Amino acid sequence: MKIIFFGTPAFSAKVLEFLLDHHVPICAVVTKPDRPVGRGRHPVPVPVKSVIHQKSLDIPLFQPEVVSSPDFYPILRQFEPDLFVVVAYGEILKTELLNMPVKGCINLHASLLPKYRGAAPIQRAIINGEKESGVTIMHLAKKMDAGDMIESFPIPITEEMNYGELERKICDKGSELLLKVIQDFERGVIKRIPQEHSLATYAPKIELEDCEIKWDLPAEVLHNLIRGVNPEPGAWAWLEVKGQPKRLKIYSSRVIQEADLKQGEFVVHGQNVLVGCKSGAIELLEVQLEGKKRMKAADLFRGLSEVSLKC
Repeated sequence: MKIIFFGTPAFSAKVLEFLLDHHVPICAVVTKPDRPVGRGRHPVPVPVKSVIHQKSLDIPLFQPEVVSSPDFYPILRQFEPDLFVVVAYGEILKTELLNMPVKGCINLHASLLPKYRGAAPIQRAIINGEKESGVTIMHLAKKMDAGDMIESFPIPITEEMNYGELERKICDKGSELLLKVIQDFERGVIKRIPQEHSLATYAPKIELEDCEIKWDLPAEVLHNLIRGVNPEPGAWAWLEVKGQPKRLKIYSSRVIQEADLKQGEFVVHGQNVLVGCKSGAIELLEVQLEGKKRMKAADLFRGLSEVSLKC
């Protein structure tokens, strides 16, 4: 069986590496172009490309600006692919591509569909206080994340679990599940489980403004936001230091339900930094003030004077 793999970020790079280590017959890889980063705007290889280079593999690698361009179709068609495997590629495949492989196109999606279709299913599940997430392998369709399901697996979300931790669990289990599905395709065992579209929910991309902490919300809501965007893009709040506004990035927190603090009031007591919310309080555990390194909240606030939170 000849497989073409589509993927771009670190999540898909780990899945690709797992498949390659298990000798999945990948005949070509498609990823997004390298993007300039940093002050010098130097192009940096995308993670999927780095996997191919690090392993010194003789697998054709393509980085089209638009994969669904008619000019690119003949390039993929020459491989006579049996199956497309898509993992966080970053572009919706058009009908011409979906119809190209003999056995079809499949996708690894980081949620229990039909819940959390879209770009940020892991982050949105944590932000919304879900107790369970998971991974689904599905057939690709023209509508986003709406194809028939093949396999799924639930993963519990603990109260302190953050985005990075849940992503690793989903990536590990998703890689194993995807391998099983590919092996099923090789045996000709292809499942199709229709989604219940009326139950669909959506997970739009996380923007920086979505990560701003507003202290007029309950402590539990803010705690979910903090862990839902850790390690990236990261929750933040405005802090005024000697009259100057600075961003305070908050990496981890703890909910204190019985704290007797007003909304936006904060106190430093020994190793504890507490901030009052609409209900309850947040204990800040690990933070990073603009221009400083990441550290324990107590260490940061002991070294500051004339400080207040902007609510």
